[in-house]
This record gives sequence, C-alpha cells and structure tokens, in this order.
Amino acid sequence: METALLAAISMRAKPLRKNEERASLTKQAAESEPPADGRPEAGSAQIIDFKQDEDGHWVAVLSCGHTQHLRHQPPWQSRAWVQDPKLRSAQLGSAFICGWCAQERNADKE
Repeated sequence: METALLAAISMRAKPLRKNEERASLTKQAAESEPPADGRPEAGSAQIIDFKQDEDGHWVAVLSCGHTQHLRHQPPWQSRAWVQDPKLRSAQLGSAFICGWCAQERNADKE
C-alpha cells in the first residue's frame, strides 16, 4: 500500500514529459564541399561488380573502391535478388549508399 501511495505522489509531482523524436541521420547541405581526395560523395557510389568471399557470401564491388557484403538473411536482410545471377546483373550500375564512405566523412568532421 505504501509503495502505491509513493508512486502516486511521485507521478503527481513529476508529470510525464513529451517524447521528442529526432531523425537519426541528417541530410548534408547541398553547398558542402566535395571530398578533397576525389572520391565520390557518400551515397553516390555504384555497384560495378560482384564477387564471392571465402564463405560463399556475395560481395558488391563499389565505384568508390570499397566493398559491401550483400546477404539474403530474412527477416533481417531481404535481398533475394543476390541469389539469382540475372537479378544480380540487373543491379550493376545501380546507386548504393556506401557505409564506409559515410563513416569516413563523419570521422573527418570530428
């Protein structure tokens, strides 16, 4: 009984606060300077090739020089196209957001 009374008093003294949600990623301003090393901007990489690693997982080779594993592991990652050679080849030249380039940009800002 005492616990419930204390909880009621404490709730009255501290009303619930509104939860303000914020976006986790910010969009870079258009006037930002391009990378000094000549690499394309983060997010502007394209898939130029595919290869398999030693475990048989597919890896995309990106135009920025980085690579990215592309796994189909539902429900976490749904990329059924990775397993089909025709669908994979259809992805060549498509835009791909490179996480490595984004990390490098964030590290440069700090």
